[in-house]
Amino acid sequence: MGTNGYYSMFSLDGRHVGAAYTLQADQQAQGVPPNWGLYVAVENANAAAQRATELGGQLFCPPFDVAEHGRMAVIADPTKAIFSIWQPKQHSGVGVTGVDGTVCWADLSTSNTGAAKDFYSSLFGWQIKPGEHDSSGYLHIFNGDTGIGGITPAQMRDPQAPPHWMLYFLVSDCGAAFEKAKSLGANVIMPTSQIPNVGSMAILKDPQGAVFALFQPSTSSRA
Repeated sequence: MGTNGYYSMFSLDGRHVGAAYTLQADQQAQGVPPNWGLYVAVENANAAAQRATELGGQLFCPPFDVAEHGRMAVIADPTKAIFSIWQPKQHSGVGVTGVDGTVCWADLSTSNTGAAKDFYSSLFGWQIKPGEHDSSGYLHIFNGDTGIGGITPAQMRDPQAPPHWMLYFLVSDCGAAFEKAKSLGANVIMPTSQIPNVGSMAILKDPQGAVFALFQPSTSSRA
């Protein structure tokens, strides 16, 4: 993990998997809590930011260059869930996936799933649809043929929670990772639970207050 002032890069076997930075004074004054942020790769940050506003999104931070690494913007979708876009230059973003400790999924929690579906499918070309044999109302997000996340049914979310994205980290033993997280000071939001034919998951809040999920796919879902 390399450090540059208040910004720290997280690496796994020498490849980037994420980063952390200190919340700025203006963010803290606005009540922004510690959180994991979702970045979506785009070909052109300016064009994507402009399209997002046309679709009803709000620019929290208009496009700006991050040194020679890339260009980004911070956007709130029409339901007020915040995410970032990243146009890579010298830094392409995540350097490894599919192994323990990497981000494997992202869930959107919002009270207006219809507006969210229209926004993201129009902005990024994602296919957003119910899963086969799934009557829960959960919507699966596909980038091309690859499943990358989902939208939680409005009736299943905490109505007191603001709209947000939550990241899932891949683990090979959800129970063991859950216990280790607790031993390191994490607070439990949802204990390890089984999802039939999908896998095991748990939701925790790290010692700083940022919420994240663990996910262990079932043997059948790996096949």
